[in-house]
Amino acid sequence: MQICPYLFFDGNCIEAFNEYAKILNGKVAHIQTYGESPEGIPTPEGKDDKVMHAQVHFGDQIIMGSDSPMEYKEPTGMFVSAGFDSVERAAEVYKALADGGVERMPFAKTFWSEGFGMVTDRFGISWIVNTDEMPGTGE
Repeated sequence: MQICPYLFFDGNCIEAFNEYAKILNGKVAHIQTYGESPEGIPTPEGKDDKVMHAQVHFGDQIIMGSDSPMEYKEPTGMFVSAGFDSVERAAEVYKALADGGVERMPFAKTFWSEGFGMVTDRFGISWIVNTDEMPGTGE
């Protein structure tokens, strides 16, 4: 079984997924617009050029998403969590996600991790960035 987030955007899904692919060393693997839907499939009016479904792959991990087919509401009550082997890589990703976004908890050493932070990126998606390195152990 695989569980992956499905994110809704306010018309900027392609931009967000291209940014995530760049930041997280992934690849946008699939993009289909509402206008590319088979005839007879109901689609939101005026959204032919917006994303109906997209996937970005990071190794064996996937994030899926689309431009919201209904009235967009900024997501609340959830974060996408990204864990890294090194504090340096985690800090780099946190900084990139924070660019143009809002830092919720600055990236810093905690009692459980050499690096942890929470950020809402410029697309309105909230992230937890964490490293598995435990304080003082180098592991």
